[in-house]
Amino acid sequence: MSLLTPLIWLLIMLPIFIISFFKSKKGNLKFLLLFLVIYLTDNYIQILTKQYLPDFGLRFSWLGKFLSLAISLSVIYFANKKDRKEIGFTTSANSKKQIKFGILVFLGFLTFDFIFKFILFPKGGEFDWETFAFQATMPGLTEEILFRGIYLWIFDKVFLPNWNYKGITFGWSFVIVTLLFGVAHGVVLTSDHQFRFDIITIIYLTLISSFSLGILRKFSGNLIYSIVGHNVINVMNAIIRIL
Repeated sequence: MSLLTPLIWLLIMLPIFIISFFKSKKGNLKFLLLFLVIYLTDNYIQILTKQYLPDFGLRFSWLGKFLSLAISLSVIYFANKKDRKEIGFTTSANSKKQIKFGILVFLGFLTFDFIFKFILFPKGGEFDWETFAFQATMPGLTEEILFRGIYLWIFDKVFLPNWNYKGITFGWSFVIVTLLFGVAHGVVLTSDHQFRFDIITIIYLTLISSFSLGILRKFSGNLIYSIVGHNVINVMNAIIRIL
């Protein structure tokens, strides 16, 4: 992956940032700088780790994910108790009724996701312990803490949420994080400068996986739910491929 890829993601997201700026009540715009520092640091460490550090014969970039997790936990460490709760890094959660709603919505999307992928995914792959170990742990931990934890918290500080559904506040931050997740999985500039733009992946991940995980995170009030949900999706994908 080219070092320009994270900048391309930001460029694609620019119209959404502009819309958010004009459509929402502004908070502390200085938090945008915090976002850029965390976002660029995380992405470049993962890219450079994969390109220049040994993989120890492993298929997945475990080291890059561990470093990404370390970055996120460092941010949370320096946050105060109130901010940690807003990030979702807390032992508390929302009401049972709200959690139940979030879980039911997520399970509904998960069921559709399974049927869709079961029909379309290639089958007959071989079982691989590393694949299952990685997919059951690292993506959910690193991406959920970062996207639906830290990034969501930061953008809530910048674009103050003013929508309410079933007692849960939403704002443009939810839109930004949900779409950014899809863009980050569907757009890449390779190291040999080949541009790949998979609009199907962007739309599907945004409207199905990212949206449902966002709902689960918001209605639970705790990152553990979306972390588990994210890893369930990834393990499900691996299982379908070996059926």
